[in-house]
Amino acid sequence: MNQEEVIKIFIGCDPNNCDLEQMMVLDYSIHKHTQHPIEIVWMQLSHDPASPWYTNQETGQGWHTTKWATPFSGFRWAIPEHCNFKGRAIYMDADVVILSDIAELWSHPIDDQAIVIAKGGKNSARLCTCLWDCEKAKQYLLQLNELQSNPDSHKNMMQLLKDQPHLVQPYQDSYNCIDGEGLAADQIKILHYSDMGTQFSHKYSFSRLEAAGQKHWFDGQTFPHPRADLSVLFDQYYNEALAAGYKPENYEITPYGHFAKASQMNYHGNKFTRSPSEKNWFSRILSNIKSSFKTKRFSLDD
Repeated sequence: MNQEEVIKIFIGCDPNNCDLEQMMVLDYSIHKHTQHPIEIVWMQLSHDPASPWYTNQETGQGWHTTKWATPFSGFRWAIPEHCNFKGRAIYMDADVVILSDIAELWSHPIDDQAIVIAKGGKNSARLCTCLWDCEKAKQYLLQLNELQSNPDSHKNMMQLLKDQPHLVQPYQDSYNCIDGEGLAADQIKILHYSDMGTQFSHKYSFSRLEAAGQKHWFDGQTFPHPRADLSVLFDQYYNEALAAGYKPENYEITPYGHFAKASQMNYHGNKFTRSPSEKNWFSRILSNIKSSFKTKRFSLDD
């Protein structure tokens, strides 16, 4: 790629300043490993009708968030239009640490049929870190006003890709390594500490929010992350960011306030962070029976 080419990165994050530590570490980690120009768009719910992330929860205008697992779940579908359906765009959640040159992902070849590349295989894909071909995506994605006005647009867009899995090309590298996946830290290119109950940033953000009389948007149970080495790695990047002049408060915005969102009270994490023993024997047996009867279908993360 051209050394002057700007890499566009869209990041989904909370609108009430819950994710400041995540944003700081992610921003720092992107710039630590690349010499390329970077343009970051923080995607956060907004009261501004001119914003592509606008929602009015009282009047029902703008985005409908009630069925979303996070405060930004549906935003990824608006990225190609935000780029005027030109060029490429990277999307990622905020709970990510970049451990390689982001230009590698940006330059990844995209198949003729695919509109997005993401972590996956034959039967699944995860769009929580992905690369869009904005021009090719135009003929498949709903327009912004349709995405915003339909409460089921996020679900419907997911279904579109499930019905046409050839539109998603899997990248075969650790650009979206979910909570370590058994890899050594030096084998990971992009670490996604995905389990919302074990996130490394909680020890910083929870105390900060409590001191300000606020609560984090994640309302499920929290646990220590099983990979102590990755926890140390996050702390290393956190302290490096501070030493380099990055500060959590640099990412503060005027808080959006209350918004509707699905609860995580019954959130169970993933197989890399939660032991099967956390389920009782009956639940394990029932899950095994159900899975044996399931027909393999293409699945996506939420």
